[in-house]
Amino acid sequence: MDLVLIESLGVDTVIGVYAWERTISQRLLLDLELATDIRPAAAEDDIAQTLDYAAVCERINRFAADHDVALVETFAERLAATLREEFGIAWLRLTVRKPGAVPAAAAVGVRIERGTPPGSP
Repeated sequence: MDLVLIESLGVDTVIGVYAWERTISQRLLLDLELATDIRPAAAEDDIAQTLDYAAVCERINRFAADHDVALVETFAERLAATLREEFGIAWLRLTVRKPGAVPAAAAVGVRIERGTPPGSP
């Protein structure tokens, strides 16, 4: 199995547990590893036979604009489920970072894996 990578994708969304956070849009940074078999697309040089990362990024941006959650954990879990369902992704690793949430840290966040890992029987 191969991995399609999307790194440091910035999305704006309403997220946070504090009342003041519920009134503003905040930037999240996402890293994704998406399992797929790129061989058919590579053989035919045909984007229709692979995971279209531009379409995935567009869907992530729509998801971020449409969802209003308190926790980064909730955002990650719901986004992972959406991507797996809509794009038929067997496995993914998703990292969601919230820059500036803790003043002494560049970012805080979560990393989740969902589905059957590449190379598993």
